[in-house]
Amino acid sequence: MKLRYIGESFGVDSLTDGNIYEATIEDDDYYRVIDDSGEDYLYARKNPAPLDGSSKGGKWEVVS
Repeated sequence: MKLRYIGESFGVDSLTDGNIYEATIEDDDYYRVIDDSGEDYLYARKNPAPLDGSSKGGKWEVVS
């Protein structure tokens, strides 16, 4: 599936506002997303944000 991240960009290799990412559903709470680093990581399905609280995060929009 493809997801668009909408929200505050964070990290050099994490998520960028408006970018579209390849993802799979991990479970009810997380997507496994290939982020800007080119690696796959778990991101919350609701309010994806860095764990250190350095960004307020954002939301996902399903593209396909």
